[in-house]
Amino acid sequence: APFLLVALQLAGAASSAGLPMVINTWAFRKAAETAWRVLQLGGSELDAVERGCGQCEIDQCDGSVGYGGSPDESGETTLDAMIMDGNTMEVGAVADLRRVKNAIGVARKVIEYTKHTLLVGESASLFAVRMGFPYEDLTTQNSLSVYSKWLNQSCQPNYWKNVVPDSSKSCGPYKRPAKVTSKEEETISQRSVHNHDTIGMVVIGASGTVASGTSTNGAIHKIPGRVGDSPIAGAGSYADSTAGGAAATGDGDIMMRFLPSYQAVEYMRMGTDPTVACQKVISRIQKYAPGFFGAVICANTTGSYGAACNKIPGFTQFHFMVSSPLLGQPTEQVVDCI
Repeated sequence: APFLLVALQLAGAASSAGLPMVINTWAFRKAAETAWRVLQLGGSELDAVERGCGQCEIDQCDGSVGYGGSPDESGETTLDAMIMDGNTMEVGAVADLRRVKNAIGVARKVIEYTKHTLLVGESASLFAVRMGFPYEDLTTQNSLSVYSKWLNQSCQPNYWKNVVPDSSKSCGPYKRPAKVTSKEEETISQRSVHNHDTIGMVVIGASGTVASGTSTNGAIHKIPGRVGDSPIAGAGSYADSTAGGAAATGDGDIMMRFLPSYQAVEYMRMGTDPTVACQKVISRIQKYAPGFFGAVICANTTGSYGAACNKIPGFTQFHFMVSSPLLGQPTEQVVDCI
């Protein structure tokens, strides 16, 4: 009898009408189409994630993924990415990657050719070159003009607090004050919600196996060396073929403290509907940071999916892409923020 049960379960999984599936953050249609095409041509779930997110790196999706966007405080664009195999639970990630365009491609090589999980900075670039990736300048005319405009408006907004000179009024270099007189309120970042800052993607194969990944050039005007949620397993994304996958986008500095993608997958493991799993994750962060900018996408191994976002001025709905046999082609979906 146990054997019969397994056989039935497998048949059920294989014939789930909603699979295979690709779900990704934002209305990044070309990324969704690329990932879907990889699956249709017999590529693996990891291939689909790598090529789908890689498409955004090439297209410079919203200026917030790939080269030529989100210059840091010194004007340089650096990249963060991760990819996760939900069958083996292996993760490959790179952070603060400099002068190499295909960040998620490098992350995949971390899985394939090393026993490590996360490589960072200059050393990650050297690894990339060893793996055959070309050194390229990630700066463009556009990122240079964004940078000089920022310098001209007294380096506003930025990510410093409690420093001298007053970071809400002038550029650095900043130092610790001799003694802290009164704790300066954190300056509310004027960061527009159009800095979509990440592509996050979850791919579920026909048999229910899960892979996930992210790619980003991080927060615009970030302090050099800053790493956000995107390359951190469980924060930027998480995949587990026994439960499902999730990916997050938004204010990584806040969101990464809550491991939202890991939490969402754990909720789904307990049988929680993907939409509810996503909502629970968002409301958990809300208690500590009511004004945070962020969203989460969730999909379980049967092909059910959902998303949730935190409602703030200028961000009341979240757009994401879903591809599955039921939809025929990659389709934009919208969810109201909570």
